[in-house]
Amino acid sequence: MPDGAPGRRAPKEHDISSETDRLVAFSTQLRAVHQRLRQALDLARRQIDDEFDDRNGEDLLVYCRGFCAALSGHHQSEDRGLFPEITAAHPELEPVIANLMRDHNMLEHLLGGFAAAIDSGADDDTLHRHLDGIGAVMETHFGYEERQLLSVLDALALESDPKELLGDLA
Repeated sequence: MPDGAPGRRAPKEHDISSETDRLVAFSTQLRAVHQRLRQALDLARRQIDDEFDDRNGEDLLVYCRGFCAALSGHHQSEDRGLFPEITAAHPELEPVIANLMRDHNMLEHLLGGFAAAIDSGADDDTLHRHLDGIGAVMETHFGYEERQLLSVLDALALESDPKELLGDLA
């Protein structure tokens, strides 16, 4: 074999160096996705405040709809992929997962209200109130999720693609 040890293949450049690194990568990726969603929320707020030059084609729909799609996609991936894997390995976490999925439903409702406000041409104050509500629930949700699941993710052998479990931002 290329690395000199019989029956072993040479490590590829993109291989994770150890099983522990691979496992911890999921908790790190979850935190990174949450941070990217916080940044997307900030961009949506800044667009409402006209902080961007519209000559580049950037508008409220790009930032706000993009944020909504990213948050929804992340939660849908967790609901379909990550959470079933966690409950299969840790059935005692079903109440935690149920709470997180309730948060997802609440956030989806809030995102729908925000989208309706955009569609109706709501004023900036109204749009900011929607984002403030979404942001507050999102932060509470992310904090709870990280407190409850990061150590589980550090120890759980997940074989799926992170994008399947955490969404396109992973």
